[in-house]
Amino acid sequence: MKIIGLTGGIGSGKSTVAGMLADAGYPVVDADRLARDVVEPGQPALAELAAAFGDDVLDDTGALRRGVLASRAFVDKQHTELLNSITHPRIQELRRRRFAEAEAAGAEAVIYDMPLLVEQGADRECDLVVVVDVEVEERVRRLVEHRGLAAADVRRRIAQQSDDETRRAAADVIIDNNGAVSALDAQVQDLVARIQGL
Repeated sequence: MKIIGLTGGIGSGKSTVAGMLADAGYPVVDADRLARDVVEPGQPALAELAAAFGDDVLDDTGALRRGVLASRAFVDKQHTELLNSITHPRIQELRRRRFAEAEAAGAEAVIYDMPLLVEQGADRECDLVVVVDVEVEERVRRLVEHRGLAAADVRRRIAQQSDDETRRAAADVIIDNNGAVSALDAQVQDLVARIQGL
């Protein structure tokens, strides 16, 4: 089974492309979803996070209070590394399980939808790396217009991610999403043909 890494900066339309690939019959493993799943109530990582960062990172129902955790985990490198040491092994284990499930179901390829694919070096584990590319100002405009985010907040988030040149340099395929969603169809069809040819 081939692993197709799909990435792009915030506001690039990566999720739209992932949805189109799912419609084409490919299972999609969403890294953000994995990160949420490993801290659900009853998961071992949640108890470890409470032990490491304080019981009050959990609410009255035992669910994670993400804002409280973030305020403690991202104060310095040491605390961020503590968070990562708890969550990352669980995320990797769940990712491997999802890939194995896709392969057992007969999938010839799985789409690994991961915002930090390049930053975390996961692109090196992929058979094909797909980058959804959009100019920064267009991403800012879309996120302000469609998600109601403040422009300054969007620019701050973009600055925290890998720069576009680094992402493009890691790409085997670049999907240009600067235009209308309808312009994606032909590019995604070409991508599907490329995946089938792997």
